[in-house]
Amino acid sequence: MSEPTGKYSITMPRDIAEAAKARSGPSGLSAYVAAAVARQIERDNLNELISVAEAEHGPITDEEVQSLRDQLNQARREQAQRGASAA
Repeated sequence: MSEPTGKYSITMPRDIAEAAKARSGPSGLSAYVAAAVARQIERDNLNELISVAEAEHGPITDEEVQSLRDQLNQARREQAQRGASAA
């Protein structure tokens, strides 16, 4: 069952509207715009969460970010190796 919907009027630059319409495909412009807005809300929520965490614990350093990226890449490599050896 789908969520209830409402009809809204929005204004946006014509070139953006036309590009969105061209890319919307069979689901239509309304679904395309709704998905874009949902993604923006997720980003906004994440930014709020980051702000709260940084206020409590201080900002994360570039070195900490890189260390976490390295750990993630290592875990992905290990997972790919396990997948390849299981096949």
